[in-house]
Amino acid sequence: MAISEKISPKAIDTAVLVLSDSNTLSFAAAVDPLRAANRRAGRTLFSWRFVTPTESAAKLTSGIEVQGLPLAALESCDLLIIVAGFNLDAHATPQLLAALRRLAPHAGQIAAIDGASWLLASAGLLDGQSATAHWEDLEHFATRFDAVETLPHRFVQSGKFATAGAAMPGLDMMLRLIEERFGARLAQEVAGAFLHDPSQPADLPQNPASRQSLARHHPAVARALALMQAHVETPLSIAALATQLSLSPRVLELRFKAALGQSPKATYLALRLSEAHRLALDTSLPVQDIALATGFASQASFARAFSKAHGRSLRALRQER
Repeated sequence: MAISEKISPKAIDTAVLVLSDSNTLSFAAAVDPLRAANRRAGRTLFSWRFVTPTESAAKLTSGIEVQGLPLAALESCDLLIIVAGFNLDAHATPQLLAALRRLAPHAGQIAAIDGASWLLASAGLLDGQSATAHWEDLEHFATRFDAVETLPHRFVQSGKFATAGAAMPGLDMMLRLIEERFGARLAQEVAGAFLHDPSQPADLPQNPASRQSLARHHPAVARALALMQAHVETPLSIAALATQLSLSPRVLELRFKAALGQSPKATYLALRLSEAHRLALDTSLPVQDIALATGFASQASFARAFSKAHGRSLRALRQER
């Protein structure tokens, strides 16, 4: 692949730093939303160039090679997107980390997908920030980088940094960045181009990919999630959930912490608000009906919870469509 698109002074100058051993889907999640945003807008909103740690091409896990500008030659950009995957300790060379520290003050915003949050943390750039990492590495990441608030979320925005745990959360993160810069309508059109529904909130815990995996390693949590999803309109109490699973509320709490990194109460609320977000965009139901359909007896409490979770009121979300 060659360096893409001539930089336009009106476009967001984007540098995509690609490391060898990156997942090809993570690479696509970083770049294709930019292309789709330009196409849907009918003008160049993003101009990008590929960057590699050295003068050598980055080789993705699929064998695809990405040619780019050496990182040492990159002086500044509006948006730096870093894509990394495996063999992170080997890639986190003193030269790479020094280059990231040099560039960080000259990058308007920095987004990291999959293993890239490990590199930012290794460079000390995430100290005092919140961040996430791939679910397989979360515990190790939290132990290794104790100056970073490690969250088990799909993606996390903290200051000028945005971190995503894997390819699909990375796509959701890119859609959020497009929404913040150009509005929800364009972000929805870009998502529609991929037939992708980014309705899951950022702070929903990362699910280890499949229900089969969760059921195998944390069967009680998998059953609890199924009960939660079956009782969105009439939520069960945590005590009632625990009873149906033949557990104490305390044991249920501990199992959720181990599996998902947060409490059953927080998980249940995130599921209900995710459904509220979907109903807001996919239906014309009045706010009161959506509140009732997601288990809120009070419209006021629903409005507060929705705004806190999604950064805007339900009415404002609809107006942006």
